[in-house]
Amino acid sequence: MRPATGDVATPPPVGYDGLVKQEHKTSALNRLKTVRGHLDAVIGMVEEERYCPEIMKQVSALQGSLEKVNRVLLANHVETCVLHAVSEGRTGQIVDELMETLRYTPVATGPTREEDV
Repeated sequence: MRPATGDVATPPPVGYDGLVKQEHKTSALNRLKTVRGHLDAVIGMVEEERYCPEIMKQVSALQGSLEKVNRVLLANHVETCVLHAVSEGRTGQIVDELMETLRYTPVATGPTREEDV
């Protein structure tokens, strides 16, 4: 995965080797394209002022789909970048980076308690 430009919260890539496994790339792109279509439908539901619980159910489904994309990206990162860094003896650095990365993966960290309402 190419590192995001201008992203100040993310540390510089430690194990980045420019390699994205084709299976992970295809899976992530397919899932994201599905999410895009689903999101358009949910936007339509809000515009039509559909029943709130129906919309909330669809938003939850979108969140689940995005979480699956994150899992695919995490798998790619571990299988490529992490292994690459470990093979070069940069274990401490890549563990720090991996711990930072896991902050964005609720399956590893649990739900957040942010109140955006």
